[in-house]
Amino acid sequence: QAQLVESGGGSAQTGGSLRLSCAASGRTFSSYAMGWFRQAPGKEREFVAAINWSGSSTYYADSMKGRFTISKDTAKNTVYTVYLQMNSLKPEDTAVYYCTAAPFLASYGQGSAQIEYWGQGTQVTVSS
Repeated sequence: QAQLVESGGGSAQTGGSLRLSCAASGRTFSSYAMGWFRQAPGKEREFVAAINWSGSSTYYADSMKGRFTISKDTAKNTVYTVYLQMNSLKPEDTAVYYCTAAPFLASYGQGSAQIEYWGQGTQVTVSS
């Protein structure tokens, strides 16, 4: 069964850093793009960043460029791990962060409509 499991959420101060991890297992995610969305209280879910299946191309929301970096590990026993390094954190980055998978990197340019797999989410809280 396909499964995405996030870890690494928690609390940070303004200007601090956190790294989120997502382990994708249970099926062959080798050809899938993977990425992150987030949802803050009372706000709509928004796209954060995505990476293609080979790790050679990335795509970021404008507000995350220069602060967040997405990367991907090579598979270990068919488990693919994607990371989101978050630097220079701001209180407005406080949200639940969701790991996702979609057939193509371009899928992430269509909002969440083409996202096929979602993790359970991990909370990130940034205090001032």
